[in-house]
Amino acid sequence: MLSWRAPQISIHIVCCILFMIFPLLFMHNGNGYTELTAPARHYSYWLFCSCYISLFYFNRYLLIPWLFLPGRYWSYVMMAGILCMGIFLLQPFDRLLQQKWATPPPGVAKWVYEPPVIDITSLFIFFMMMALGIAITATRRWQQTEQRAIRAEREKIRAELSFLKAQVHPHFLFNTLNNIYSLAVARHQYTAESILKLSNIMRYITDDVCADYVPLPHEEACIRDYIALQQLRLQPGQVEYKVTGDLEKKKISPLVLMTFVENVFKYGVSKHMPAPIFIHLHARRHCIMFFCSNRIYKEQPRTHSCGVGIANTRQRLELLYPQRHMLEINTDNNLYTVRLTLLMD
Repeated sequence: MLSWRAPQISIHIVCCILFMIFPLLFMHNGNGYTELTAPARHYSYWLFCSCYISLFYFNRYLLIPWLFLPGRYWSYVMMAGILCMGIFLLQPFDRLLQQKWATPPPGVAKWVYEPPVIDITSLFIFFMMMALGIAITATRRWQQTEQRAIRAEREKIRAELSFLKAQVHPHFLFNTLNNIYSLAVARHQYTAESILKLSNIMRYITDDVCADYVPLPHEEACIRDYIALQQLRLQPGQVEYKVTGDLEKKKISPLVLMTFVENVFKYGVSKHMPAPIFIHLHARRHCIMFFCSNRIYKEQPRTHSCGVGIANTRQRLELLYPQRHMLEINTDNNLYTVRLTLLMD
């Protein structure tokens, strides 16, 4: 963190130094204020520098984050108006140039400053400083949004490749094709349907997930086909899959839910013990709720690949649904449960 902030601190220091050099260009002998005392010049110089530097940082790090970004625009305008009135009264640029210093009356040994009616230059610099703070903040937020989008795209591609590798893995294909072959030998009525489901999954994970968000019914269809193929090797009634609510007109990032569905069948199935599996997808008006659970078997410990898959999914959720998702994973009562809530815009 310190190494990341060091360049920013250096840039701020350099900019402040350059700004403090700027008024020195106007403080030369030839503008009619050579008779001013040195303290008066120093006062005008430090008033100019401190006013605008303080104004910039006060606006950049207090007013904009607390008022402008949260949408409290009237409060921001009121505070900006108060600051503008302060600059109007101080008139730091006019004092710097010493344009109107009256001759002191007899017996007074100092110059008296007479401010102009309106110091346009001081107000112009004020608005430039305020606009600069807003521009820098907007640029920084745009860069953060771009970086988040790039990271989200990178994580999505990684998840797609990971899921694709898992599905085209020989173990999955051999088991699925063997099950379909058994159906074909027995001339089962679901043979053609099983081949179609496998084709739909392969088409979805290779073609249809190129977009950042896909219709929720498409994602649910992929999950349903995947569960149906997995059920070919399981006992009837072992899997309870339920979909409720209105899925239409809702979109979801592709393959976000598939990591949890895949893990259910990879680590929640036992050849020697009952292995009930529950998967529930519920769509509300402003949110999508997903739940799945499976029994934990000690003979099937969690592998590194499983941990990486969950970690990648957490990162994708942070990037795609910042502050708009809730993920709870528990292992109580010898059950591995996942509860995920995605808030819609």
